[in-house]
Amino acid sequence: MSASDDLLIDAFGRIREVVHEAVDGLSPDELAARLDGGANSIAWLVWHLTRIQDDHIADAAGTEQVWFSQDWSKRFELPFSRRATGYGHSAKDVSALAGIPAELLAGYHDAVHDRTVEYLGTLKVADLERVVDASWSPPVTLAVRLVSVISDDLQHAGQAAFVRGVLERR
Repeated sequence: MSASDDLLIDAFGRIREVVHEAVDGLSPDELAARLDGGANSIAWLVWHLTRIQDDHIADAAGTEQVWFSQDWSKRFELPFSRRATGYGHSAKDVSALAGIPAELLAGYHDAVHDRTVEYLGTLKVADLERVVDASWSPPVTLAVRLVSVISDDLQHAGQAAFVRGVLERR
């Protein structure tokens, strides 16, 4: 394992910590609570950040998403496309994540985290320079994609933690 692997694993581990801090001990109603009608709930934020990580890591690794390979899509039973990641979701879509228990959200996130760490452990430094999306200018390398996922996930995990804090002070 290289120093870059250690850094990436640490970064993804921090996302996992914040996810658990945001969801642990909350009821499905608390996880679905929204600060206003257009705001995202903790449940939606955690589901979305995990779907993005799952989608992007599976694409980079050339593997099937955990969402499908471990039947998480069936466990969540959401009323939109099984391929949905939350990108472009409406306020109505956000409300569809009502009734989701913390254990389900954390379980899916943990499964994706484990797959991510497994994949990161296979990488060599040279792999980080591989182009994973040539449709951008400049083309997106694996390193850039991983940093993008970390950044996006940490922002959404922080939003979930913020919503939890507001709910706890009410």
